[in-house]
Amino acid sequence: MLMKTKQVIEAARRFSRPYRITKGNKFHLKHVDPGDTGELKSEDKPRAKEALQNGIETLAELQDMLYAQDRWSLLLIFQAMDAAGKDGTIKHVMSGVNPQGCEVFSFKTPSNEDLDHDFLWRCARKLPERGRIGIFNRSYYEETLVVRVHPEFLAAQRLPQECVTKDIWDRRFQDIRSFERHLHCNGTIVRKFFLHVSKDEQRRRFLARLDNPDKNWKFSANDTKERGFWKDYMHAYEETIRETATEDSPWYVVPADNKWFTRAIVASAIIDALASLDLRYPRVSAAQKKELAAAKKALLASE
Repeated sequence: MLMKTKQVIEAARRFSRPYRITKGNKFHLKHVDPGDTGELKSEDKPRAKEALQNGIETLAELQDMLYAQDRWSLLLIFQAMDAAGKDGTIKHVMSGVNPQGCEVFSFKTPSNEDLDHDFLWRCARKLPERGRIGIFNRSYYEETLVVRVHPEFLAAQRLPQECVTKDIWDRRFQDIRSFERHLHCNGTIVRKFFLHVSKDEQRRRFLARLDNPDKNWKFSANDTKERGFWKDYMHAYEETIRETATEDSPWYVVPADNKWFTRAIVASAIIDALASLDLRYPRVSAAQKKELAAAKKALLASE
């Protein structure tokens, strides 16, 4: 079992690292093909699904040690255009994780209470405790994505006028880098995923939702409206990744046109992140061993 786990961890590292961005200054979104499947072809899909299942089992083992050790926590952030597969990826990849050690939060339109605080506030309240995995389905990055594409949302934040300057986005990027550095220095490691779906594939998935009555609830008329801002969003994503990718809190730009490949990359990146923490179960002291031996003896002697 130990050998299998080590093999999965090594494979996960090799598989996910090509999509990891730690220095954004040379990053260009146009260099990432949403339909990319690495060295795998469509006929490798069954093998990739089997590897994903092995990865899920390894992820469960690592999460169990994370929970038992109670020292580190892991924050996973998912950002994407609509229909890129965030929900499905979270559901499949985290399917083997103990629910006690994992929480998922979805951040949608800010409430009035949210708008009466700084843009990091509502996410900071939901950060994972030590020993746990926190998943943000959208996050404080909405500030440099949706809000940047739609400046009218910034006006709704009721900021003092002197705080809204031409440098506001640079300051937002600086705030985010500082926040994530603070988290890392205090035992919460951050991994960020941009599920990069193509405009054509998004259209196909929207049509599939409309054609399936059971999926109609997932579609909103606003979804088609946002497609009109596609270039603006791609520019916002590219600059956000360029400005906030760091060695400690990297981005993974994951091709998302093929769901099976997306899920395999995300699972591999999470395994790599947890394995980097050198997790292990707490050691039992000599005194504790004596207590355990006494307890066992008492149980064996009882009826």
